[in-house]
Amino acid sequence: MIPSYFDEETYLIFLEYLYSLADSRYKEFHSRLIMDSNLIGIRTPDLKRIAKEISTCDYQGFIKYNTKQIYEEKILYGLVLGYIRVDFETRLQLLNDFIPSIDNWAINDIVCANVKDFKKNLERGYSFIISCLQSTQPWHIRFGLVLLLGFYIQDTYIDKVLNICNQIKNEDYYVKMAVAWLLSICYIKYKEKTLLFLKTTTLDDWTYNKSIQKMIESNRVSEDEKSYLRTLKR
Repeated sequence: MIPSYFDEETYLIFLEYLYSLADSRYKEFHSRLIMDSNLIGIRTPDLKRIAKEISTCDYQGFIKYNTKQIYEEKILYGLVLGYIRVDFETRLQLLNDFIPSIDNWAINDIVCANVKDFKKNLERGYSFIISCLQSTQPWHIRFGLVLLLGFYIQDTYIDKVLNICNQIKNEDYYVKMAVAWLLSICYIKYKEKTLLFLKTTTLDDWTYNKSIQKMIESNRVSEDEKSYLRTLKR
């Protein structure tokens, strides 16, 4: 049951409801995938359904009493921030407050994909992304990179996106993987620009080769292109 308002008592009742949705087989599979054992085992479509319902009632109470101790709590918290009807500045502030709670790639990427009003606020959203990328914290940086991937691989921003990829020097694995993923999508949408980037970039060898690997793994890249990309590996 999803309460119409949240306090300490109703939040505990809500947690009981979440545990009633547990899928043990999914929990076992997903905990290996995200390398986190502190989860209930609720599938993402169900979490999105729950988050949508929370966003129409007492979302402020939900945010207040959410302990962010369990994977699903953090996912729901982030999803609600994408669904609530607030102005863009308020949403950005709430997202900024939420980012320090992120501790794995799944939370990061699912929440990023759900803040759809970046599409209507590209300029202001880009400033927010730059502030994320200027952080020394890996999840702030990955959050910014995945937002770029979701909303900014387009004519107006492609040159900026490629330049950003060249400037990211953080050594965290999940940051490097985000850069590689981002570049693979740049290649799919802007092949010539991305090929030129690959020939001139100062990316470290690991991220450079991982980027090419991600391009080769895409089913949107032809076999001839894949053969050529293999020749570019360092």
